[in-house]
Amino acid sequence: QVQLVESGGGLVQAGGSLRLSCAASRSIFILNVMAWYRQAPGKQREWVASITRSGNTNYADSVKGRFTISRDNAKNTVYLQMNSLKPEDTGVYYCNKQPVYNYEYWGQGTQVTVSS
Repeated sequence: QVQLVESGGGLVQAGGSLRLSCAASRSIFILNVMAWYRQAPGKQREWVASITRSGNTNYADSVKGRFTISRDNAKNTVYLQMNSLKPEDTGVYYCNKQPVYNYEYWGQGTQVTVSS
């Protein structure tokens, strides 16, 4: 059964930090590059960061130097440490494999709100 459960979002002031977690079913996690995506109000979902099974990472320019993605292969969990948060980081954050298409399964996401 495919499952993605994101958690850790919340309301934080600009400059603050949050750590997101995503528990994934093994069928998704074991063979795939995992990634975080986000969707701001009124905008399309966008890719934020990704990590290979061996730990190689890649980041969108907008979050580079502020966000850190990591994964625990034993726990089928991927994390996103977000520092120096900005109001433009506000949105619903999702994890999933990469690549992924909109018609595929997505979890419920976790809301991140950054106040100025």
